[in-house]
Amino acid sequence: MGLQKGLIQVYTGDGKGKTTAALGLAMRAVGRGLRVVMIQFLKGDRETGELNIARRLSPKFIIKPMGRDGFVDRSNSDPGDIDLAQTALKEARKIFDNKACDLLILDEVNVAVSLGLVDEDVVLKLMNDKPHDMELVLTGRDAPASFIDKADLVTTMECTKHYFSRGEAARVGIEL
Repeated sequence: MGLQKGLIQVYTGDGKGKTTAALGLAMRAVGRGLRVVMIQFLKGDRETGELNIARRLSPKFIIKPMGRDGFVDRSNSDPGDIDLAQTALKEARKIFDNKACDLLILDEVNVAVSLGLVDEDVVLKLMNDKPHDMELVLTGRDAPASFIDKADLVTTMECTKHYFSRGEAARVGIEL
């Protein structure tokens, strides 16, 4: 069983919930017998709730953290971050070429583009080359206009209020 027709979705904006929305879609897809791969562009292999559940659902759901531990410096990209992002792009291309899943999520790819770690045109080529029967989801704030134009569905998360501004730390099971 697979998809008859795959579309392109973009989750962007400054609000919380972009990755979470993609994970919800992943759970629905796995629940229907589809194969899901999530490539995490800016996240390293540290323990998170989504990695824990993906391990339990493997091989139907695989998460590949391909970033570094810690945050990328927005004003001064490290060459290592560029190398990691390029490796993540190559992995996405390999998944396309092998049709290794029904739903491919490129988590934080929009941010990787805005930071200059990934070339916008290379991601657009991926979008154009997407297999007909594969769903593609791109997440992260600052989605380029070209991604928004190319996508079939765009959801912009808006931050109206956030407890981080009160000093609340990330919590295990909610943000981690």
